[in-house]
Amino acid sequence: MTEPLRVALAGLGTVGAGVIRLIDANAELIARRAGRPIEIVAVSARDRAKDRGVDITRFDWVDDMTELARHPKADVVVELIGGSDGPALALARATLAAGKGLVTANKAMIAHHGLELAQVAEKSDTPMKFEAAVAGGVPVIKGLREGAAANQIDRVYGILNGTCNFILSKMEAEGRDFGEVLAEAQAAGFAEADPSFDIDGVDAAHKLSILASIAFGTQPAFGDVAIGGIRHLLAADIAEAAALGYRIRLLGIADLSGNGLFQRVHPHLVPLSHPLAHVLGPTNAVVAEGNFVGRLLFQGAGAGDGPTASAVVADLIDIARTEFGPPYAMPATSLAAEPVAPTGERRGRAYLRFTVADKVGVLAEIAAAMRDAGVSIESLIQRGAMADGSVLVAIVTHEVPERSIAQALEKLRGSPSLAGEPMWMHILGE
Repeated sequence: MTEPLRVALAGLGTVGAGVIRLIDANAELIARRAGRPIEIVAVSARDRAKDRGVDITRFDWVDDMTELARHPKADVVVELIGGSDGPALALARATLAAGKGLVTANKAMIAHHGLELAQVAEKSDTPMKFEAAVAGGVPVIKGLREGAAANQIDRVYGILNGTCNFILSKMEAEGRDFGEVLAEAQAAGFAEADPSFDIDGVDAAHKLSILASIAFGTQPAFGDVAIGGIRHLLAADIAEAAALGYRIRLLGIADLSGNGLFQRVHPHLVPLSHPLAHVLGPTNAVVAEGNFVGRLLFQGAGAGDGPTASAVVADLIDIARTEFGPPYAMPATSLAAEPVAPTGERRGRAYLRFTVADKVGVLAEIAAAMRDAGVSIESLIQRGAMADGSVLVAIVTHEVPERSIAQALEKLRGSPSLAGEPMWMHILGE
């Protein structure tokens, strides 16, 4: 029989335990598809005695996770620790330096250090795979690297954070405000105790920077992603969007042009005619637009033990078959260092929400700021006074350069008529 692919597993949380369960449950099928068995030989985690619902006594236990890279039985190390630096990065570096394959679900580490790790892997022709780092069990990285490899990808965008999509879906279904729904999401396990990485857009930005690099053949540039989240959304924003024929979704959008690489994570109004408007709950969905293949949609569970473990083991199967190439679909030396695309001249329609004092002249002041900045208003809606006596004003603009909207908002900055910061959301074109 062909020798098995022997795996050392770092991290025995939800996903790590899921990987063990999946390999146990589907061992025969995996061996047939991989051409040889895949076996876990060693594990490491913080607490050896913790009950994880799987039997780990059959594996070698290693107290120092970094030592998994030098385990004599292991061919591949699976890193499921998390974090952009610290033990995860030390293990990844040690694994590749030892000439062993690396599989990881760690989007933060790949977003920050993926280029460095890819260069090391390519020098020694060592596999490095990270399908599970973006969209859980949805094979979007494989789809871009392989299925769409012949295409020039013009744009990649989508719903990259299931926690935010769960919150937004609940807000629109039940008419409740953000804070209340966030608390429910935390109680249900869909949001962390500290949800900042999710609700402020950082998690989605990690994933977007990885997708952009693979889609466009550019160096990963997480630091260049413009990031905004959903914590300041109101139930009234959801209602206004619905009345206008839209749903609000946190989208990551990237494209490459002669002006450079554009990457942004921000809440958008999505037309009901667009498939992303109908992605509900803790689901991820990615759209890629190729010059020959057209629009591709990848959709499915973006997190959880089963979907993420599925992606991890799929990477192991590829390695067992010796089916791997450059981690970013082309040699790291070929990845272009693109400048950040300026956004001022990007044109589009926008939704602007103001919370204002209920007094004469406020609408005129807002309209004058828009006029002076060259922003044409498509519609303006004023709602009645809220509990604190303030009034909500929502504006939808015609297509306009982003610099003009920024100028209008700057003109209104510090106005005593405004109660709080305006909300600016882009409207996704169909």
